[in-house]
Amino acid sequence: MKRILILALCGIAAFYGCKCSNEKTSSTEPEAQEQEQAKEDTYLDAINRYMTGLGAQYAEAEYTIPYALIVKADDSDPEDIKVWGDFWVENYNLDGETLKSVSGGSHPGLMHLSKTADGYKVTGFDAVADGSDFNPTARAIFGELYDAFIALQSDDEAKAAARGKSVADYVDDNDIDASYYQDYGWPAVEIDD
Repeated sequence: MKRILILALCGIAAFYGCKCSNEKTSSTEPEAQEQEQAKEDTYLDAINRYMTGLGAQYAEAEYTIPYALIVKADDSDPEDIKVWGDFWVENYNLDGETLKSVSGGSHPGLMHLSKTADGYKVTGFDAVADGSDFNPTARAIFGELYDAFIALQSDDEAKAAARGKSVADYVDDNDIDASYYQDYGWPAVEIDD
């Protein structure tokens, strides 16, 4: 159990080191923005961009905020970096000082990425299926990491911490005047500084 928690915390800590794909940049020149992205880009930035794109399949909202619970990352092959995790995307509308959840969901699986001169790119995603196919596909994708994945996916505290941190970072990075975020039917949660 300690190993699972350490993996989760390492994944969460690594994930928060990256900035969201919707961030504002100080330069208006496309070439300067591309150079800045390539210089600072991490594979977790690429996962953020990919998950932000998946946010479009849900009900439309003003803001799309991704976050992830990483089980394991293997970057030994820059042509096929593998990241196993539970990848989330949440869409919000701002109502007063509260980001109200509109839609979103979990996408567990294995991300495949490559490192290019322009930064990291997601090249494929092996997604865990829904319903009765969940366990068979999760076992196939996660293999020996299956138990760690199930434990992490069931860890409500880790999910709440990851989500809270991603919302706080997104609000800060994008200068959004929000103090809370809220799911329908639940109390609002204060956004940490």
